[in-house]
Amino acid sequence: MTTSVVVYRNIYTEDRFKQSYGTEDKPHRRSGQHFREKLAERCRCSRASCAHLLRERVPIINWLPKYRWKKWILGDTIAGLTVGILHIPQGMAFALLTSVAPIYGLYTSFFPAVLYMLFGTGRHVSTGTFAVVSLMTGSVVEQLVPTPLQLNSSSPEAADFEAQRIRVASTVALLSGIMMLCMFGLQLGFLSTYLSEPIVKAFTSAAAFHVTISQLQSMLGLRIPRHTGPFSLFKTLASVIGNLAHTNRAELLISLVCLAILVPVKEVNMRFRQRLRTPIPVEILTVIIATGITYASSLDSIYDIQIVGHIPAGFPSPQMPALHMLPEVAGDTVAITFVGYAVSVSLAMIYAEKHGYSIHPNQELLAHGITNTVSSMFTCFPSSATLATTNILESAGGFTQLSGLFTSLVVLIVLLLIGPLFYFLPKAVLACINVTSLRQMFLQFQDLPELWRISRIDFVVWLVTWLSVVVLNVDVGLAIGVIFSVMTVIYRTQRAGCSVLGRASNTEIYRPMENHNKCYEVPGVKILTYNGPIYYGNRSFFREEMSGLLGLTPERIRSREKAQKAREQRERDAINTVDRGIANISYSSDNEIFTSEITETAVEAVVMDCSSVIFVDVAGARLFIQMCIECQKVGVCIYLANCNESVLKILTSSGLMIYMNPQHIFVTVHDAVMYIQQQKEKPPENTTTFWV
Repeated sequence: MTTSVVVYRNIYTEDRFKQSYGTEDKPHRRSGQHFREKLAERCRCSRASCAHLLRERVPIINWLPKYRWKKWILGDTIAGLTVGILHIPQGMAFALLTSVAPIYGLYTSFFPAVLYMLFGTGRHVSTGTFAVVSLMTGSVVEQLVPTPLQLNSSSPEAADFEAQRIRVASTVALLSGIMMLCMFGLQLGFLSTYLSEPIVKAFTSAAAFHVTISQLQSMLGLRIPRHTGPFSLFKTLASVIGNLAHTNRAELLISLVCLAILVPVKEVNMRFRQRLRTPIPVEILTVIIATGITYASSLDSIYDIQIVGHIPAGFPSPQMPALHMLPEVAGDTVAITFVGYAVSVSLAMIYAEKHGYSIHPNQELLAHGITNTVSSMFTCFPSSATLATTNILESAGGFTQLSGLFTSLVVLIVLLLIGPLFYFLPKAVLACINVTSLRQMFLQFQDLPELWRISRIDFVVWLVTWLSVVVLNVDVGLAIGVIFSVMTVIYRTQRAGCSVLGRASNTEIYRPMENHNKCYEVPGVKILTYNGPIYYGNRSFFREEMSGLLGLTPERIRSREKAQKAREQRERDAINTVDRGIANISYSSDNEIFTSEITETAVEAVVMDCSSVIFVDVAGARLFIQMCIECQKVGVCIYLANCNESVLKILTSSGLMIYMNPQHIFVTVHDAVMYIQQQKEKPPENTTTFWV
């Protein structure tokens, strides 16, 4: 059963609609006066405004008094303790990626968890060490403080060497935090949107290959230098293959046993995460067992395996990073900052949407900026939200940021009491933990078939980003991926299609003719729509599309101009001959030729549907005006419909009204069509009926 709706109303031009329904014009204020008023309003100090600012910038003040202790405390406690246990092996393992001692990974697992709990807005975000950020930071450390081929781990030179490395890493953390704080001050949280989902997934997946290849030397017990820069993955792989003969069999055996334990248990955790209250802490169990076996069997002295060594107990003393190195690390830190922030905000948004709350990207900038800045004073390297621990935090039943308190307590106990017990932990075990923690990143290849079906362009963006990161390097590949993604957006705006609209019978609905063959063109009226902005980048394409659909070729324009001049001349000659009483025999035949030329095209009016034109710049406005002039030259009147206010303002400011009647700008396409038809028929009233 179908229903019909009849709508009776007047035809509305933009001016008439604004007179009937628009708001009254506000008194014009100078921009300087308006700026001073807004600045004075923001700088006005009162107790209420200070309290509001404090609650807004320190979210724990806002949510902690509303905390549901009976409902949430158990889930936050279990989730926090579970994540804290996982932070211990991962913190030490990711410290190896950063090319610093494992103790600094524990520091980086403690301070960010506490600080994010105070300033962050993501309730299910676990902050600490992240493989990709650690790998990028490690590249900077290796460039500035390369590893010597021969270095005695117990010598004073080794201690000085480690101190230099952590100072570089903490300097990167300091500069990254300062950059985030500056971005917060400028309210640049939206910049994370330039790292689209295909870019982030391709980047993390490709970075997983870098992490895996970089850990092969520790898993095989090889002493080879770490390569950085373009093609570093292939250089490292070539070095590993070239030194396979020097593989330490004991460390290879340790790696194989660890992988045989870690991979199946982590698969069980993933498959049965809905049934398990907390995942099996296989990483920390592996660390404890491996440390005990190495100590009991003296594997480090008998088989010369690499162990973690001395882990000092206690709290780190605050110290200033190497400020003189800021210019040297600035370029790489930009990429590290964007990656860390983008991953953190993406994770926070995913879980916020899943659990029905909102986060604030600019506040996240402040939170991670403070986290990295303060942590750098305590010999920490850059931190961010982490994929694995955030997933475990949510699946273990965490509700709020308070879980970070229990996470930090676990790490603190290890720092104060248990840390030195990991002296005999083999580095091969940490390398295996690094590799197995990348499972989710490798599984992102499963999304490629679906991405191909949904969007071929996004698939190409994914592929270009992945290849760039793998072949070149992490930071260079990311930059190439972002630039290529932006270029695809520009390409799509430049090649936005221009369509001819047809009307559905007995309705006011207009749709593209190529997709709706039962819609028909209004006789004598060509209705066009352009599905994109009109700006300097696509004005040539827009002109070609419009000229092709309207037949506005230079030859036709010149022909019409000549015909118009000939017509005016014949009219003058006809008047002169009539005045002299002489009939012009050739006039009628010439006029018939001219009439046939005029009726060669049935288009008498063009309606431009601007509903999809989101903006127009000066170059686009001038081109649009030129198109109007050319339409007038061929005797076609142009009308506008569905213009948003910003587009209409730019067009009118550019002088469109000189060549167009203001009464030819309508609220809808149907208003314009009805007006054109009424002008032909000249009805007594200007009221129309819409049938749906």
